Amino acid sequence: MHQGKFIDAIAHPVFKTISKAAAALNVEAYVIGGFVRDYFLDRGDQQDIDIVAVGSGIELAQKVAELLPQSTKVSVFKTYGTAMVKTDDFELEFVGARKESYTRDSRNPIVEDGSLEDDQNRRDFTINAMAFALHPESFGSLLDPFNGMQDLEKKIIKTPLEPDVTYSDDPLRMMRAVRFAAQLNFKIDDESFQSIKRNAERIKIITNERIVTELHKIMLCATPSQGFLLLEKTGLLPYFLPELTDLKGIEEVEGQTHKDNFYHTLEVVDNISRNTENLWLRWAALLHDIGKAPTKRFSKKVGWTFHGHEFKGSKMVYHLFKRLKMPLNDKMKFVQKMVRMSSRPIAVIDETATDSAVRRLVHDAGDHIEDLMTLCEADITTKNPKRFKKYHNNFQKVRDKIVEVEERDHVRNFQPPVSGEEIMKTFNLKPCREIGQIKAAIKDSILDGVIPNEYEAAREFMLKKGKELGLQTTG
Repeated sequence: MHQGKFIDAIAHPVFKTISKAAAALNVEAYVIGGFVRDYFLDRGDQQDIDIVAVGSGIELAQKVAELLPQSTKVSVFKTYGTAMVKTDDFELEFVGARKESYTRDSRNPIVEDGSLEDDQNRRDFTINAMAFALHPESFGSLLDPFNGMQDLEKKIIKTPLEPDVTYSDDPLRMMRAVRFAAQLNFKIDDESFQSIKRNAERIKIITNERIVTELHKIMLCATPSQGFLLLEKTGLLPYFLPELTDLKGIEEVEGQTHKDNFYHTLEVVDNISRNTENLWLRWAALLHDIGKAPTKRFSKKVGWTFHGHEFKGSKMVYHLFKRLKMPLNDKMKFVQKMVRMSSRPIAVIDETATDSAVRRLVHDAGDHIEDLMTLCEADITTKNPKRFKKYHNNFQKVRDKIVEVEERDHVRNFQPPVSGEEIMKTFNLKPCREIGQIKAAIKDSILDGVIPNEYEAAREFMLKKGKELGLQTTG
């Protein structure tokens, strides 16, 4: 279906080169998918471009590379029948038009050559099935067999075929529907939504790595809660993040309730997303309260408690990352640390920010003190304007105190000025418990402000402590 020409969309010289190559091979070629969608949505510059050839995508890629400057390389992925050409401005992925059929237990299709129409049928959503023709005669024509333009205008996520077919064939598309809805601020079409609910269990055949890729994209949206609410409403969330759905609900005992920690968590994630693009800090916000479900207790004296939920939550982070095959490196450790320390700045406020409490906070948080404060401020979700203002003012006081203490005492990541080797030498010791005790005592004295963070004072304190432990100095 031709609806006028959009020459300006494909004005970049690379499209003329593809057109030339297609004409030379006598095949039809089209730009399809995200590039076309984002042109109409006016969404920045698309670097990844999908080119469909009615014929061999690999041959077309090779011909395009021939016509481009000599340094252009082609990466061929024979198994998938695709090829990639990188230019200065774009990554072009070439594929032959395909017809696909699926078996129940795999998202890997049986593929045959097909027409452009077959290829558009196998696309996930109508807004991703639009194509621009690159043939010299029809250059720039829009082919939109499923009224993707209409759905773009209505801001709707809809499948080209019967949704049960689209989602059951490749269940990852259910995650993609949620992700596009969150990214573009679109609504999932009702029929599609119901279909995702019916097919949610099919997500089990998708690898964790692919699920996590979509979760990261949802997490990096302007308002991540939109995506997580949809994941919960469609019934997808418990299959990969049961720790979050476990937070849902409010229990009442003897007229006492607690807040719904699931919705609270989503508010915290949205709050933090206004202040940071850091993916892992956003993950920390999402997981900061997961320890509350297993630590929830009720007692007549104090009502609902969640004692030690930060410590429990930080342990759960490891298991969650491991299960989802997320990195178990410094990124995971960072999220663990943020979850473990998530209540510490609030405790400092309760102690009216004494120097020693702030020193300990700065020392323990190290280079992540800023991130920790950002997380704690995002955790303020009270709807009471007076309280909201009071909490923020308190945090500002702590922030000011952190700057003051850090400038004066330099305790961020500090190591006691006296080393273990020096303690061993001074008291003629072999490795033993006393060395650790002396080191810990020096560190505590500096953090508590008993002695300054300086070598002379620390050495003097070491000698005194050694004497208390009955140790003899050498010489």
